Amino acid sequence: MNSAITVKRRKSIRINVGKVPIGDGAPITVQSMTNTNTNDVTATVKQINALERVGVDIVRISIPTMDAAEKFKLIKQKVTVPLVADIHFDYRLALKVAEYGVDCLRINPGNIGNEARIRSVVDSARYHNIPIRIGINAGSLERYLQHKYVEPNAEALLESAMRHIDIFDRLNFDQFKVSIKASDVFITVQAYRLLASRIDQPLHLGITEAGSARSGAVKSAIGLGLLLSEGIGDTLRISLAADPIEEVKVGFDILKSLRIRTRGINFIACPTCSRQEFDVISTVNALEKRLADIITPMDVSIIGCVVNGPGEARISTIGVTGGYNKSGVYEDGIRQADRIDNNSIVDQLEARIRAKAIMLDKKNQIAIKLINK
Repeated sequence: MNSAITVKRRKSIRINVGKVPIGDGAPITVQSMTNTNTNDVTATVKQINALERVGVDIVRISIPTMDAAEKFKLIKQKVTVPLVADIHFDYRLALKVAEYGVDCLRINPGNIGNEARIRSVVDSARYHNIPIRIGINAGSLERYLQHKYVEPNAEALLESAMRHIDIFDRLNFDQFKVSIKASDVFITVQAYRLLASRIDQPLHLGITEAGSARSGAVKSAIGLGLLLSEGIGDTLRISLAADPIEEVKVGFDILKSLRIRTRGINFIACPTCSRQEFDVISTVNALEKRLADIITPMDVSIIGCVVNGPGEARISTIGVTGGYNKSGVYEDGIRQADRIDNNSIVDQLEARIRAKAIMLDKKNQIAIKLINK
């Protein structure tokens, strides 16, 4: 697509999760979380590497026990992507993984314990130069807030967040980001809007416990889409009851849809009707699977007939418009002389797209070299 819409990002301070910057205008990052048993080092490393292959920027790992903390030390040695340790209840787990090189600590101060324990975690983070995420969830609000508000709402989430932010302020620690999540889209959006106007720290977006792959993706797209379109958000995680790889894909799809960050192929496809000249659905599904390794940003339109096909193809990197037996193909908006046989459309399109990706990558490398001279 040639057109672009610029959304003014909310101003925030910069923190770094390992090598990845967050806030202060840095690219919005996509996170996920392992669902393996952390004590199974091989399985956890395998999943982290799989997530990295589909583009994840940061991976979170649950550390429920001291044994898991010891296994984290081994996991950290075997991967390159920045790791966040998810800590609940036992503050000593945070101290241990900080010693073992974690890139960020995620704590819910409400269940960590008294302020002295929170201070221990903050002192350790300061000493090891690592940031903290304050994670506020509607399902684990402090008991006094549950009594005060009866049921979770945006104001309760905000009060919980500000209470813990005040503790960090008293400890003179500003290297933190905040998440303030609920499974309800409206509560989450309103809570983030309220918080965004109160603090300068980066915000970690998410709809917690969003649901299955389909319903969770829809809820996340609506909630995060609203916030991101308002310039709110510096990093995100899509919470799905599904393979974590799907969380990363949905995250990037949301950012691509909003023209905030592009990675890989943006497929444009018609919903199909009796006018289609080839099986659009199976073609798109096959290409998405085959081309999942391509990270080069490009738009590929696959339209089954000539009604909208030429119009979409003219604004795509590569476009196909359905025709009888053979379909027309466009590249960079220009109709090509040759046509694609509908019987082998997937193979031919894959070859063209891969060749185009290689060419674009070379152009980008040349441009980078010229800029750096």
